[in-house]
Amino acid sequence: MSFTQTSDLNVEKAVRERYSNAAKAAEASLCCPTTYDPRLIEVIPAEVLERDYGCGNPTPYLRTGDTVLDLGSGSGKVCFIASQIVGPDGRVIGVDANDDMLALARRSSPIVGDRIGFANVEFRKGRIQDLSLDLEMLDRRLSRQSVRSAEDLTLLEAECANLREMDPLIATSSVDVVISNCVLNLVRPDEKRKLFGEIHRVLRTGGRAVISDIVSDEDVPEHLRRDPELWSGCISGALREDLFLRAFEEADLYGVTLLERQADPWRTVEGIEFRSVTVVAYKGKEGPCIDQRHAVLYRGPFREVIDDDGHSLRRGVRTAVCEKTFRLYSQEPYRSHLELIPPRVLVPLPEAPPFPCSRGALIRDPRETKGPDYRITTDATTATCGGEGGGAESRRCC
Repeated sequence: MSFTQTSDLNVEKAVRERYSNAAKAAEASLCCPTTYDPRLIEVIPAEVLERDYGCGNPTPYLRTGDTVLDLGSGSGKVCFIASQIVGPDGRVIGVDANDDMLALARRSSPIVGDRIGFANVEFRKGRIQDLSLDLEMLDRRLSRQSVRSAEDLTLLEAECANLREMDPLIATSSVDVVISNCVLNLVRPDEKRKLFGEIHRVLRTGGRAVISDIVSDEDVPEHLRRDPELWSGCISGALREDLFLRAFEEADLYGVTLLERQADPWRTVEGIEFRSVTVVAYKGKEGPCIDQRHAVLYRGPFREVIDDDGHSLRRGVRTAVCEKTFRLYSQEPYRSHLELIPPRVLVPLPEAPPFPCSRGALIRDPRETKGPDYRITTDATTATCGGEGGGAESRRCC
C-alpha cells in the first residue's frame, strides 16, 4: 500500500489551528455522534464533554488492569472513561500534540480522580506518528537555544535521536492496548505507515489495538485532500476502508477484525461516503514455527478461509499448525471458530523440528496427534456422548 504526501497543504498547521480553536469553544461539526455509558460520563467535567471530538467508542473493549495508550487524546474524555474501566490496577496514558487540548485534559484530570477515588491517568505531549519523541523535552531544549543555522539543525536532530533512544515518550512493548478515536486520519499521508508501525512497537506481545476512525468508500481525490477545512474535519485524510484494514496487516498485526461499521455515512462529499468504523488488531505472531504435532479443525460456515500468515483452513479438515499458531488460535478472535486438537504426547520444544508454515495447508494425520503407539479400545458400556469428562452433562451413547 502506498501513502503519498498531500501537496499544497500544511496538514499539521491546519489541524493544530482548528483543534486549538475547538479546545476553547465547542465545534459541533467535528463530532460524529457516539453513545457512551452514561455512568462513566457523569464524573467528567462539562468542558471536557463539550470539547470531545470523536467518531466511535473503543472503550468497551478494554479490561480491568490494562495499561492503555490513547492516541490523540484531545480533551481527555476517552481517557477518563478508560480509567474507570481499567480500574486502580490499570493505567491510562493520553498523547496529544496540541497544547490547548493538553491543558484542558490536565486541569480536568484531578477533578475526575477525586470523583472516582483514584488517579491513573496522565497526559503527554507527542506526535502519534512518532511516539518516541517527547515534545515537552524538545520544547525545553528549544527554549534554551533556538535553531538559527544548518549546524544548529544538525545538533537538534542529533538531540532528538538521543531523546528517542534514551528517554522515549512511550517505551517499546509497554502497553496492553492502543486506542484512538477519530485521529489517525489527521496524520499526513506519507507518515501513516510510520504511525501504524508505532502502534506495533509500543504494544506488548499479546496486546491489541482498538481504533475508531473515519474511512471512505472510494479514493479521496487530490483536490479534496488539499482542502484544509475537510482535512482538519476528519474527512479528506481518511483512508479507503479496505486500505485502512490492510494497514494493520502490513504493520505485522494479526486477527484484524471490523468490530463496528456505521451503516449510514457520517458525511458524503461529491458522492464519496465517509463513515465511522472500529477495528481491533493483535500483536504477537512473531517467533519461530515449531512442529509439536498440533492440529486444528475449522468449524465453518465458510468452506475455506486463509489467515494472516497464509494458513489455509478448510471446513472439517484436520489441519496441521505450528505451536505458535496453535497458541494464537486458542485466543480471540479465532477461538470460537476452531476446534483445537492438541497432541496426546507433546513433543518437547527442544526436540521439535521446524514447521513449514510457508507451505500453506497441511493435513495432520490423526496418528500424528495420537501417536503411533495409540491402540486403545474403549468399552461400549461406558461410552458417553456429549458433555466432557463424564460429568452431569454427559449421556450414554445409543
